Amino acid sequence: MKFFKKKKYQSSGSLSSLAIRRFKRNKLAMGALLFIFFTSFVAILGYLITPDSTPYANNQSLELATKKPGFSVLVLNRRLNKPKTDISWFHKMLYGAPKEFESIPIVSYKFVGDNIEVEHYTGMSPNEGAIETYKLVDIIFPFSKYSQNINNDKPPSIKELRMIVERSYIFEKHFLLGTDPFGRDLLSQLIIGTRVSLSVGFIAVLISLIIGITLGAIAGYFGGWVDNLIVWFINVVWSIPTLLLVIAITMALGKGYWQVFIAVGLTMWVEVARVVRGQVLSIRQKEFVEAGTALGYSHTRIIFHHILPNVISPLIVISAANFAAAILIEAGLSFLGIGVQPPVPSWGIMIKEHYGYIILDYAYLAILPGLAIMFMVLAFMVVGNALRDALDVKLVDD
Repeated sequence: MKFFKKKKYQSSGSLSSLAIRRFKRNKLAMGALLFIFFTSFVAILGYLITPDSTPYANNQSLELATKKPGFSVLVLNRRLNKPKTDISWFHKMLYGAPKEFESIPIVSYKFVGDNIEVEHYTGMSPNEGAIETYKLVDIIFPFSKYSQNINNDKPPSIKELRMIVERSYIFEKHFLLGTDPFGRDLLSQLIIGTRVSLSVGFIAVLISLIIGITLGAIAGYFGGWVDNLIVWFINVVWSIPTLLLVIAITMALGKGYWQVFIAVGLTMWVEVARVVRGQVLSIRQKEFVEAGTALGYSHTRIIFHHILPNVISPLIVISAANFAAAILIEAGLSFLGIGVQPPVPSWGIMIKEHYGYIILDYAYLAILPGLAIMFMVLAFMVVGNALRDALDVKLVDD
């Protein structure tokens, strides 16, 4: 008997545990899922981790336009003449922090009495930047706030002012992915663009599930003229090209952030409705549905508590594919100029603004957001295909 091997398929477990085990064995799908989790985590943190934490990462500096990845420059921060606004970390995470400093790129500086003399950065060789002088007190405006922490409310000395400016207001700023033609940090734009793409995918899929499940379940459960009417409506919407329908809805609702979400969601429910209707048509003939009807359960309870839980598997696969499609549609709309509007950063807008640089020495300006779209869509498609295989009960768990 010791020569006989134990069969692997004899291991017991629920269908969900078997599906999870199958999915985990797919290394490519696990890598794609980790990539989705990582990008989602980055999108949620948003302005907390971006080098440029101003709203929409829109801090422009024309002296730093189209700088290559890895570029760094010396910066003098000059406090703006306005009261400091205290915001919570949660508010900063969602909306960014208002600009409190004027960032002045410089090449060199020296202290002259109670002033600081700087040479402005021009990006040329030789630099030949303008020489400008600032009062140290103006740099750390309002200096009275600092004087309250120095020498018991006494005005700080020139030595203390120099120390404060050199320690806290002059630093080397790094641009890991370089800057765009407006001098904005490209990495910050990509990170906030991740939030836009994932948001439009999530909200569009949510809208499509709500509409598709409702119409599909009603059509499949009740049948008759109700089914014919809903199927006719599904076929009408199905016959219209998706992109044209999205453009039409966008034109009706107007251009904007939330309008894109709604427009994309209103075009993705058709496939969900067709799949749900087909599944409900086959399940409503089962014995447990007839038993619920005989016990006097309401139609709503039978649909939502007894039928729809058996339709979850195909819906998960469709949602993953729709998520990828929503990201592509949003990028296409933004590229055409009828999606998310500037200054909101979007991968599609970044490609639109920079595709002319592909033939120049700055092709990365358009390639980087294009790669971000490609990897995000590929990740969702890989996860969707892996879920389809893992949830297929016909496959033998070997």
